[in-house]
Amino acid sequence: MPEATAFPLEAWASFYVIAGSSAGALTGLQFVVMTLVAQSGPSRGRDESISAFGTPNVVHFCAALLVASILTVPWTTLRPAGLAVTGIGALGVVYSAIVLRRALRQKGYEPVFEDWLWHTILPALAYSTLLVTGPVLARNSADALFVVGAAVLLLVFVGIHNAWDTVTYLTLEGARRELEAKGGGGEMRSTAGVARGPGPSSSSVPAVGTSGDIAGPSVSGTPGARSDVDE
Repeated sequence: MPEATAFPLEAWASFYVIAGSSAGALTGLQFVVMTLVAQSGPSRGRDESISAFGTPNVVHFCAALLVASILTVPWTTLRPAGLAVTGIGALGVVYSAIVLRRALRQKGYEPVFEDWLWHTILPALAYSTLLVTGPVLARNSADALFVVGAAVLLLVFVGIHNAWDTVTYLTLEGARRELEAKGGGGEMRSTAGVARGPGPSSSSVPAVGTSGDIAGPSVSGTPGARSDVDE
C-alpha cells in the first residue's frame, strides 16, 4: 500500500473501528424497542408508523457500520473507498425521501418538530454529506475523512436518540392509558350513582313482598313487620 494512502487510513483506523462496533452493537437496541412496541398492545396504523419511525434506525446503524467497514479495508488508493461512500450517500438520500413520504402518510402518530428534525432532516443531512464528500475522498483528499467521520457519528447519534425517544414515548403512553383506564372505571361508577338518583340506596328502600305488604327497611331488624300477613 502506498504510504500516502496507508497513513490517513491507519490514523483513522481506531476511530472507525469504534464507530462501526458501536453501530453494530446498537442495532440490537432496536430489537428491544420492537419488543416494547409489541407488548404495548394493538394500535391502528402501527405498521406505517414503524416503517416511518422504527425501521430507519436500523438502516442508520447499518449505514454507519458499512461506511466504517469500508474505510478500514486496506485500499491501495482512496478512490474505491470514495466511490463506495458516494454510493452509500446516494442510497441514503433516496431512502430519506422514502422515510419522509412514509412519515407524511402514516396516521398512527402526529409528529412534532423534534420528530421531523431527528427522523428526516438530520439523517438526510448525514447522507447528503456522504454523497458530497465521497467524490472528494475519491480524489485522494485525506481531509475528507474528517467530514465522513462526522457524518458517521451523526447517523449513530440519530439512531440512539430515535430509539430512546421511542422507548420513552411507549413508557409514557402506557402510563397514560393505564390512568385513563382507571379514570374510566371511576366515571362509570359515578354515572351509575347518578342514574340511581339522589334518593336512598337500594338497601334503604322498603321492599315490597309478593302479597303487596311492605316489609320495612330491614326484615331482620323488624321481626313483626309481617305479623298481619301471618295472622
